[in-house]
Amino acid sequence: MDADRPYDLVLFGATGFTGALTAAYLAANAPDGCRWALAGRNRAKLEALRTRLAALNPRCADLPLLAADAADPASLRAVAASARVVISTVGPYLRYGEPLVAACADTGTDYVDLTGEPEFVDLMYLRHHRRAVQTGARLVHSCGFDSVPHDLGVLFTLERMRAIDVLPEGAAVSVRGFVRAGGTISGGTFASALSAMSRLGAAGRAARERRAAEPRTAGRRIRTTAGPVRRSAEARAWAVPLPTIDAQVVARSAAARPDYGPAFSYGHYAAVRRLPVLLAGAAGLAALLVAAQVPPLRRALTGLRRSGDGPSAEQRAASWFTVRFVGDTGPGTRVFTEVSGGDPGYSETAKMLAESALSLAYDDLPPTAGQVTPAAAMGTALIDRLTAAGMRFTVLDGPPATAPGRGEGF
Repeated sequence: MDADRPYDLVLFGATGFTGALTAAYLAANAPDGCRWALAGRNRAKLEALRTRLAALNPRCADLPLLAADAADPASLRAVAASARVVISTVGPYLRYGEPLVAACADTGTDYVDLTGEPEFVDLMYLRHHRRAVQTGARLVHSCGFDSVPHDLGVLFTLERMRAIDVLPEGAAVSVRGFVRAGGTISGGTFASALSAMSRLGAAGRAARERRAAEPRTAGRRIRTTAGPVRRSAEARAWAVPLPTIDAQVVARSAAARPDYGPAFSYGHYAAVRRLPVLLAGAAGLAALLVAAQVPPLRRALTGLRRSGDGPSAEQRAASWFTVRFVGDTGPGTRVFTEVSGGDPGYSETAKMLAESALSLAYDDLPPTAGQVTPAAAMGTALIDRLTAAGMRFTVLDGPPATAPGRGEGF
């Protein structure tokens, strides 16, 4: 990568809700000498954001502002060509995200985002992975709550199993993740979720095309597991299979990393303590799924939360997440770990996204190119960064005495 480009990092979409949180995190935590800039289409909003950042860190008073619009590919190419790493917080990504991915792939610029949209990730692989491999660009999607805690949590679990010698070479390994969280979603996140629900058929086609295009992992078997809703002794809660992008990201990390072994499986679940909460959540999700298929209802629901709106500082301070992992290679070899932190969707996501970009810019990482996962691209270097930044990666003595997490959550 060209170290002589004028910027180490450029944050595109900086004036959106999560973009502004990411900018504030960088203002407080970017290392001395980091050359970074804000990019977006509205100069006045960028200037107002810069003023707020300067109140946090006076050095931000002269932060460069770059004009860029998702509808103007030339402006995005100029941004990509000026940076070593570009951060994108502009969603829904299926609607606005591709031109910047294309620009980064073409100019050899590393790219991170926080998407949880499987169709977008699959389409970007099909359309831009090969070009990124040619130019050396690392395209790292899902660098927020989708899917860093899960992807790195599995890596952390396997590292622990290896350290205590319960992961012998050639062993088949199974990992299960149990998620609990409490928080409020923003307008942008809600719009992205409704859009994904309305495009299940298209997402399925993109996934099939990607499977046909991806190289096979010869001599290795990697799979994700689900199963029925059940009462889990490991989680001390109801385990509900989560059809989110996280399990796909973990499986792709396993495919990219031979140290996950010749036979690896991952199960991804929500841990719900009380049956009434489970039933109410299932009914609400079913209603949203039905409404997302009807355009007038989808537009009405989207209008309930404006883009750019999000939880208050007080709401974010009261939010939390835990992901408990169980790894085993057979009877008597189980290892229990946990990844936990504060507000998952925004404060911690901004931290994860910014630290992912900083890791690509500054850490000594294994050589990768093309569309890669957080665990494949940054691995333990990102675990170290996030631990230093306050997220917790913990080895547990055994299964929880109660369901993971605090408060009600899900």
